[in-house]
Amino acid sequence: MRVQPIRFDVTKDSYPASCLIETVDDPELAEIRARKLQQLFTSASTPRPSAAEWSGPVTLTDLTFDAEVRRPGTILVDFWAEWCGPCHRVAPVLEEIAKVRVGRMRLGKLNIDENPRTPARFQIKSIPTMLLFRDGKLVDGIVGAMPKADIEAVLNRCT
Repeated sequence: MRVQPIRFDVTKDSYPASCLIETVDDPELAEIRARKLQQLFTSASTPRPSAAEWSGPVTLTDLTFDAEVRRPGTILVDFWAEWCGPCHRVAPVLEEIAKVRVGRMRLGKLNIDENPRTPARFQIKSIPTMLLFRDGKLVDGIVGAMPKADIEAVLNRCT
């Protein structure tokens, strides 16, 4: 049996079994192989979901805060507490905003009762407070459970 290289025209939409018959003695096997190749090429050209998919907010602590904020990009840090009603009302809004901005902005959450040093560093006196950092630098902040449109306005202005 003489083996010849197979040449495919990548601009074609299909790869007929006749391309493979020269290298495979069994026409049925050539047909199966052609069908599998077509599936592979089709799946390779099909757009896949973005690698950056929403995986939820980043839980921050006094120990992890600086490293996470210094990472390249933008992070909105939500300072909250379990007992805070307005914090619970704004949390789903922040997550919704972060989902839409996945790949452009991360959302971090820091529980002030469990991590008192970081809120003290930023002189946070009321919650919810959201601080926006870009490449490790504080660029803006929001105090209170603001409406979604107001939060987005700050983010649009700063990112």
